Amino acid sequence: MGLREQFTEQMKDAMKAKDSRRLSTLRMVLAALKDRDIAARTETSRDLLGDDEILLLLAKMIKQREESAAAYETGNRPELAATEREEINIIRSFMPAQMDASQTSAAASAVIAELGAFAMKDMGRVMAVLKERFAGQMDFAKASVTVKELLSTPR
Repeated sequence: MGLREQFTEQMKDAMKAKDSRRLSTLRMVLAALKDRDIAARTETSRDLLGDDEILLLLAKMIKQREESAAAYETGNRPELAATEREEINIIRSFMPAQMDASQTSAAASAVIAELGAFAMKDMGRVMAVLKERFAGQMDFAKASVTVKELLSTPR
C-alpha cells in the first residue's frame, strides 16, 4: 500500500475515532500533497508524486513544524508548541526510520566511492544520489555537512 492510500485509510480511522488532531493533520498533509501534484502537472504529464517525493514533502513539513515550535517556545506559547510537536509525531509515523550519524556517514562514503567523487565540485552529484536513494530516511542538512567533511579530507 502506497503512502497516499495510507493517508486516506488513517484519515478514515481518525474520523471514526473522533481524533481531531490526527484528522486535521492528515487533511493538511493531503492538501499539501494535492498542491504539489497540481504544481507538478505539465502539458504532457498528469503523473502524481511518487512515494519518494512524498517522503521529501513530509520531511519538509516536519522541518517547518520544528521551526514553528521553536518560535512558539521563544514566544512563550507552550500550548502552540505542543500542538506543533503533536503534528510532527503524526507526520513522522508515516516516515521510515531515520538514519543515525554513522549510517549517514557510511552511506555518503559508499556513494562517494561509487561515483569516484574526490573534490567539492562533486558534492552536488553525491547529494543528488543520496536524495534519490535515501529519501525520508536521512536528514539532508546533516548529510551535506558529512559529505563536505568527507570530500574535503585528503585521501
